[in-house]
Amino acid sequence: RKNWGMNINHTRDLVRQGNAYYDKTGVSELERQEDLNDLALCTWSFVRCMKRHLSPEDEDEADFQAELYEKLPPQQAQKIIDAAHRPNRALQDLSYSIENLNMHFMRKNEIHKACTIFEDNLGSSERLLTSPVPLFYSRHTARFVAAWLLLLPFALYDAFASSWNHIAMIPATAVISVFLFGIEELATQLEEPFTILPMQAFCDKIYNWCTEIMTWQPGDNGTPVKPVQPDHQYFAAVPPPHSAAAPAAVQQHSAPAVVEATPVTREQVAAKVESHIALSFEDFLASQGKQ
Repeated sequence: RKNWGMNINHTRDLVRQGNAYYDKTGVSELERQEDLNDLALCTWSFVRCMKRHLSPEDEDEADFQAELYEKLPPQQAQKIIDAAHRPNRALQDLSYSIENLNMHFMRKNEIHKACTIFEDNLGSSERLLTSPVPLFYSRHTARFVAAWLLLLPFALYDAFASSWNHIAMIPATAVISVFLFGIEELATQLEEPFTILPMQAFCDKIYNWCTEIMTWQPGDNGTPVKPVQPDHQYFAAVPPPHSAAAPAAVQQHSAPAVVEATPVTREQVAAKVESHIALSFEDFLASQGKQ
């Protein structure tokens, strides 16, 4: 139950961050809605696959496939169904969806932390499912309880001597047997706790909440949207052009407006990326006055 509680909390948190961090600069509203809708559906598909993964093999396979085909694109749904480990495939699709969001890579890294939590919850649940009480222990307990109850009437015979022909001993033995066998059955059921959890209800709630969150937009509650602060511009998906009033340390690293497309090697790309990260960090420190 704790694992599923964390799934519920972090699915909402993931979609909320994706919606809040999304950079609409140069992106149409339709494209934004498609990206966020894909994020919400991939988030739901993971928890739905996790529910199916932790359930008995023949419990809801038909319903599972029908839900995937109904909510996901056909090719994506088929890939998940054909996967040997469906939650892993759904989590991979979720990572792809996060990477497709139009935002700074540092914000994507924050959202990816929720995927790591999902992976941990999945592993913890699998350990619970695949580590039952040893079969010998369960059988020994059932045999001991059966033998004890079989000999119980001999111990109660004198205690019910006041009743006609000791007949009151029969209902007393039956009541005690029901309670003890019930406790033994309860212990057996606790070895597979996922069969008694309302996991389908959890998945339905997650779907409803995630699809609702992705429809919200900044300013739709009447609160005016403030312009992006200069020290926050470095977290945009596409770094904005530096203004004339920007510090000289920032302007000297401005990229040219047009870059000629020429073939480059893998080593040149890696060097360019490292240089860009280093310069961006220096620009950020300079804008904060900490350099």
